[in-house]
Amino acid sequence: MLKEWKVALLIETARGYGREVLRGIVRYAGLRGGWSFYITPGDLQQALPAMRQWGGTGIIARIQTPQIAAAIIASGLPTIALDLSEKQTAPGSPLSRLSELATGSHEAGRMAAEHLLEKGFRHHAFVGIHNRVWSDRREVGFVQRIVEAGFRAEVYRPPQRKRDRQWGVEQGFLSDWLNALPRPLGLMACNDDRGREVLEACRAARIRVPEEIAVIGVDNDSLLCDLASPPLSSVVFNAERGGYEAAALLEKMMSGEVRDPRRIVVDPLYVVSRHSTDVLALDDPEVSAALRFIRRRTGHRVHVNEIAESVGLSRRTLEVRFQKALGRSLNAEIQRVRLEKAKQLLSETDWPLSKVAELAGFADCSYLHQIFKRQVGMTPAQFRRHVRTQ
Repeated sequence: MLKEWKVALLIETARGYGREVLRGIVRYAGLRGGWSFYITPGDLQQALPAMRQWGGTGIIARIQTPQIAAAIIASGLPTIALDLSEKQTAPGSPLSRLSELATGSHEAGRMAAEHLLEKGFRHHAFVGIHNRVWSDRREVGFVQRIVEAGFRAEVYRPPQRKRDRQWGVEQGFLSDWLNALPRPLGLMACNDDRGREVLEACRAARIRVPEEIAVIGVDNDSLLCDLASPPLSSVVFNAERGGYEAAALLEKMMSGEVRDPRRIVVDPLYVVSRHSTDVLALDDPEVSAALRFIRRRTGHRVHVNEIAESVGLSRRTLEVRFQKALGRSLNAEIQRVRLEKAKQLLSETDWPLSKVAELAGFADCSYLHQIFKRQVGMTPAQFRRHVRTQ
């Protein structure tokens, strides 16, 4: 007889990350059968049903309040929590007994920093959200990578008073803070919602994006990013796979197969670059032109001599100036752009590796395999399996 699982999902449906996690959960449940759900309201308002009366068997939740935490602990049901803080996972905390679905927020911060460093920015900033552990971790990863590159990052501190954090009031504070920063500036927002608010504050302060401030968010909520003005670049998380794995783990917990807490980490995959970071903050016009040439020719086998000819410099002169401006060689940049294109194609299509190699600008499958293994630590086929749910 098929066991029926009744699972409460206290996960925001108004945000791209939450929807992708839910999509992975539903995908797993659809394959297994016998699952039914209680869904939290659309945003972050939370209410746990009377689990015993409902016949609930498990919970997957973002724990936003002490009241929800207490209700979950009191239920005694197998639970997977999203993004627990260090305090919540400390020995002695009741929540430390829960399993966790965590975002690789530190790595996402570093990935966003890398994207802005590749654009040539020397001034950087971070805008987070008050009292959110994932925001704090993204800040740490971002600042750490910027400091490693020899620069510093300014960090926006939201107003202390709750009423001042209402967006109608806070927008003025944020606009003033942005106006005081040196430019051109590369800025990371902790998520796409915050990125959209940064864009609004820039518009209110008459700051041009991306010419004066380039902005990148996190979660790649495609609708929100495309509706932003200008469209917002964003770090992509493998959230659907995370949801799938969380559902698989919860089923084992509900059946008694797994009793000890487990932790699943949702990895960032790559950056979707949109107009909000479509700029090069370099003082050397020929190096900027060389970068634009490489990007325009993504998918073609570009050679250094061809690039040098396009910008009117000798190969040696361009190589020296490129290394000085960006800290990497022309060949390394060509390889990096090809690799990012290949990652996107492997993630978003089912095309054979031969077509992926061709469209990303690699000579053949074996060369794609070689570069992937060296740079990513896995083969293209392994990477594709890693980013897919099943």
